[in-house]
Amino acid sequence: MTGSGSAMEVGAMGEYVDLRVHDLVALAEIELYAEVLSAVAAADRPLTLAELDDVLGLRPGPVSPCCN
Repeated sequence: MTGSGSAMEVGAMGEYVDLRVHDLVALAEIELYAEVLSAVAAADRPLTLAELDDVLGLRPGPVSPCCN
């Protein structure tokens, strides 16, 4: 019965994958996207990179020299 073997494989995957983690990540991404869309909608011009960083909660870090 090859059909039952496939069902067992699918069922076994559920034991090893925690789908809740993926949901939390997706929700966080949706929240960030919504914040960016709100900022863009409120602006009367394109946002600068600094403004986008601010909306996303990014802080400027120290500038490191580029390696050759």
